[in-house]
Amino acid sequence: MTSLFDPLKIRNIEIKNRIVLPPLVRFSIVGTDGYVTDDLIKWYEDVAQGGTGLIIVEATCVSEDGKLRENQLGLWNDSFTDGLSKIADKCHEYNVPVMIQIHHAGFKDKIKEVPTTTLEKILEDFKSAFVRAKKAGFDGIEIHGAHTYLISQLNSRLWNTRDDKFGGDFLRRMYFSKRLIEETRYLFDDNFILGYRMGGNEPELQDGIEIAKYLESLGVDILHVSSGVPNPEYLREEKVDVPDDFPLDWVVYMGTVIKKHVNIPVIGVRKIKKEKDASWLIENNLLDFVAVGRAMIARPYWANVAKKEYDARHGIKNS
Repeated sequence: MTSLFDPLKIRNIEIKNRIVLPPLVRFSIVGTDGYVTDDLIKWYEDVAQGGTGLIIVEATCVSEDGKLRENQLGLWNDSFTDGLSKIADKCHEYNVPVMIQIHHAGFKDKIKEVPTTTLEKILEDFKSAFVRAKKAGFDGIEIHGAHTYLISQLNSRLWNTRDDKFGGDFLRRMYFSKRLIEETRYLFDDNFILGYRMGGNEPELQDGIEIAKYLESLGVDILHVSSGVPNPEYLREEKVDVPDDFPLDWVVYMGTVIKKHVNIPVIGVRKIKKEKDASWLIENNLLDFVAVGRAMIARPYWANVAKKEYDARHGIKNS
């Protein structure tokens, strides 16, 4: 039986346990200029020192006009690289691999009206940001394709009703992602991996399954299942039909379903706060990794505490 604290290797990237810090945007410690601050470096150091297996640095924007809020990290020119490299270096001091999430906020349901030339320009911005991220010393990139931001908008059959190469049927809706992955493939190797945060409901879970299988076929190394553009027919949190006996959040449930349809590792996320819940997901082979977000803001050493709780539950005495 696999445990929460067993290692897993993705290509040559050795991850010491199954606990992930997801890309939490730390608005309170990032300035409006988009540059890394000392407080932000300290935050990631605390998490790395606290026993986390994999860190994914928060949404980092490819275009100054593509921010989700003013105080968001940027990577739209080379001047941002030095600050970001300090985060990567600090995580590596504690032997923790670190990826960076690359992001553009997009245009919401107006995506169908955006000029093709604009999308081509943003695609080039993504590609340039990938190059900078590798130069900064990260172990990989996570494409942000969830949460109703740009790539989620393009993937969505609800919002992307375009009739050009960037939208229409499934393959055209995935065209931006396909181009991005194929045209940056030269950057990725055994020591630099590609992740994709996707909407499990885009707008339905069946769409998420189709997207996940397609991304695997394109060569994505790891999937991070979150939420997408929801079906408006659902009310509030009821975005998918979750079995009555599933004890955790609906987004976590989507990750467990999608894992059954792919052969690459899957990260599950949302409201995972307790070690016993995280362990249950891993021990029952429902997920490969669990992302612990808000709980780490309160306790960046969550992973070390979880190990003590795990050992106590299993009668393991620390040497």
